[in-house]
Amino acid sequence: MAGDKPKDRRRLAGDVKDDRRRSERRTEARVPVDLWGESDEGEATYFHRAGNISAGGAYFTQTMPHPVGTKVRLRFSLPDTPGEIQCHGEIVSALAQKDPGMGVKFLDLDDKIQERIRTLAAKLARKG
Repeated sequence: MAGDKPKDRRRLAGDVKDDRRRSERRTEARVPVDLWGESDEGEATYFHRAGNISAGGAYFTQTMPHPVGTKVRLRFSLPDTPGEIQCHGEIVSALAQKDPGMGVKFLDLDDKIQERIRTLAAKLARKG
């Protein structure tokens, strides 16, 4: 709403004990990347650097995280892929203290984009 102050995400992110990363849930291979993305929460836009990505989600490093469970709209681009990718995501992990960052699960990423990410992951794994 107009006139509302932005939320202090450091306070809202919670401790590691609230972090869902304690149990391994990943079904897709992750690959390290260095790309920028944007997330929208309400009227606010935040810029994040992704540290790794998979067809199922991404981990954004060096950023004050949204609270776990927050739904966001994401925009990012992939190396060697033209155009901007848009989807919705849910914050599934949040670290606000040492090495702040957050894990985002993609909720509605197009199947063709998921396949592009899998192809990118395989390509980067061969190089790595």
